Amino acid sequence: MINPKLIALLPDLASFILVVNEGSFTAAAKQLGVTPSALSKLITRLEKALSVKLFERTTRTLIITQAGQLVYDQSVVMINAAQQAVELSTSDHTEPAGSITVAAPEAFLNSVLQPFVVPFLNQYPEIQLKLRAVDGDIDILRQGIDIAFRLTDKPDESLVLKELGKTNLVLCASPDYLDAKGIPHHPTELSEHDCLYLAETDKDHIWDFLKDDEFYTVPVSGRYAVNHSQMRLKGVKEGLGVGIFHDFVIQDALAEGSVVQVLEDWTIKSNYHGAIAMQFAQTKYMPARLRVFIDYAMEHLGDKLAGEIN
Repeated sequence: MINPKLIALLPDLASFILVVNEGSFTAAAKQLGVTPSALSKLITRLEKALSVKLFERTTRTLIITQAGQLVYDQSVVMINAAQQAVELSTSDHTEPAGSITVAAPEAFLNSVLQPFVVPFLNQYPEIQLKLRAVDGDIDILRQGIDIAFRLTDKPDESLVLKELGKTNLVLCASPDYLDAKGIPHHPTELSEHDCLYLAETDKDHIWDFLKDDEFYTVPVSGRYAVNHSQMRLKGVKEGLGVGIFHDFVIQDALAEGSVVQVLEDWTIKSNYHGAIAMQFAQTKYMPARLRVFIDYAMEHLGDKLAGEIN
């Protein structure tokens, strides 16, 4: 038997989930069409009803508590199931509609997904698309993500996997830079070159190279580091040094001759190589909006990646 008190809490739980997903009362309140103050009072009411503290609040931050995370993990499954039930009842006689949240690494988002957005939204005018640049680990359930694109040889086995292709890393520099500094013929020679790297972690300036049974770990350095692929590419084009890029990022620059590949016989090892994987949660009833996005991506992105990378 369903507890009547639970039914009364469902709207507040849905609002709580939105606050967690958006990361602030202000952003969630805007989505709900209420004031942040009203939403804060609603969460306080929910905390009293559940007898737990859901958030640690300061003037600048909103941090979910351990108890709040447990409530979120249980509630989001229920709310998602309710949303799927509503969508299932209308999917046979309406256009696909609603919001889709998609996460992808910054480089993939800019180089591959961005050109895909306009034609997809033009074909499905009732769908709203939210793109998030996420270069680290992705937890679809906890981060409120519908579909995640990952560049990995170790996809999440708990999720459905659709493989769009393979990606490799390419080492390159501008012709002017190579004329001035010389062409590296072995990975160890990179220690004598200016190199552009991510600078996201302490290990980003350590590059690993593999060829047959040879393996080299090379610490590199340079005057410019940035965790944005297009900015890093611009720096390489303008002669600031040697950089590593995914093939789908660099292929146009290689074709036009503004950059030249070096050490092409070596494989660059990284956490971001292998399959280009589209992943999403397993569900018995797939909402129409997600189904059309997945089908569209498989058709258009799969063909694009196969043509460009090959």
